[in-house]
Amino acid sequence: MIYNIEFETLPREALEAIQLRRLQATIERVYATVPFYRKKFQEAGVTPSDIKTLNDLQRLPFTYKQDLRDNYPFGMFAVPMDNVVRIHASSGTTGKPTVVGYTARDISTWSELMARALAAAGASRGDIIHNAYGYGLFTGGLGVHYGAERLGASVIPISGGNTKRQILIMKDFGPTILTCTPSYALHLAEVAGEVGVDFKDLRFKAGIFGAEPWSEEMRQEIERKLHLSAVDIYGLSEVLGPGVAVECAEAKKGLHIAEDHFIAEVIHPETGETLPYGEKGELVFTSITKEAFPVIRYRTRDISSLNPEPCICGRSHVRMNRVTGRTDDMLIIRGVNVFPSQIESVLMEIEGVEPHYQLVVDREDNLDLLTVMVEVGEDAFSDEVRVLQVLEKKISKNIKEYLGVSAKVKLVEPKSIARSEGKAQRVIDNRKI
Repeated sequence: MIYNIEFETLPREALEAIQLRRLQATIERVYATVPFYRKKFQEAGVTPSDIKTLNDLQRLPFTYKQDLRDNYPFGMFAVPMDNVVRIHASSGTTGKPTVVGYTARDISTWSELMARALAAAGASRGDIIHNAYGYGLFTGGLGVHYGAERLGASVIPISGGNTKRQILIMKDFGPTILTCTPSYALHLAEVAGEVGVDFKDLRFKAGIFGAEPWSEEMRQEIERKLHLSAVDIYGLSEVLGPGVAVECAEAKKGLHIAEDHFIAEVIHPETGETLPYGEKGELVFTSITKEAFPVIRYRTRDISSLNPEPCICGRSHVRMNRVTGRTDDMLIIRGVNVFPSQIESVLMEIEGVEPHYQLVVDREDNLDLLTVMVEVGEDAFSDEVRVLQVLEKKISKNIKEYLGVSAKVKLVEPKSIARSEGKAQRVIDNRKI
């Protein structure tokens, strides 16, 4: 279902005209109201009047996460605080969090885009949405919540944690749409099995999963274990929150970016050069409707590519391909770039392996050593040692052939890798780099 058929199916020429008009207005506003942007533009020798075409966006400097931290907490806001009705912040593990603000109109825009996302997955007014994204300063929970209310669906604000209770609520309340991280979805399936509940006996028809990179193989695993249609959603607090882009249930081939609200670019991570459609690089977003916290050419560190081809669902907006990792969680093992999602793709193709793993990186005698810790199923773990050794060698061989990097594989017993109710911690890097 298309929630806003007028804007989601705009012809390219009309869409780009809207983008240019909104971009010019945004540039004028941040130049006038945000000292950080005014200084950056002046240093780059650019004024708002220089932005005459969409291509002129490339003349503007990038914005980095560190810029947001340097202006902590409210230095990047473009409106007075008495116009800010909501404040969220990222859960940064080091240093200061990045703080974002919303006006009442921003909240309305966000609600609209999340309603679009839910509808793209197949949700409508008659659905009950089990929202297991975290509430609080994290944008996930409240983003989905407001979108569900805008759509007219019922929402269960369960948040993360207390998993056995969540299974009970699923049985009793009969929700039809599940929203959470993909790793938590698999954890839900695992706990449901422990308490004797089969997802095929529940009412779920679709799930919207995001906040961490996940592979096509993990999608198949989730769909098989949870008996629902799984779609990917993309967003980040600095740009809006969830709802920046979402897959449609019809195609599941890339995430439709809400281009009437954001301009997306893909750049070379090292040179900053803008790359053409289809080439993989770092995603950069410019918001063109946000009032409280607009961002100009914000470098997300997420690796993807853009696809302008028409989609069978009828939406005309450019699609971004699934995020395969981040430039800052990319591991370089003996000169080879490795993303956790690539390892995951290898693991998910091997029978007897569970979708729970961790990558441990050490350095000995100036050499990088990658250990892949992966759980095996109950049946496989009960096999004799020789069988497990054969499985370890097979995984190691497949990783070497697929990624070109040597890895030691360590099979561990079921449920021994720590579960996460939010983003899964996939990498433990013990190197002093």
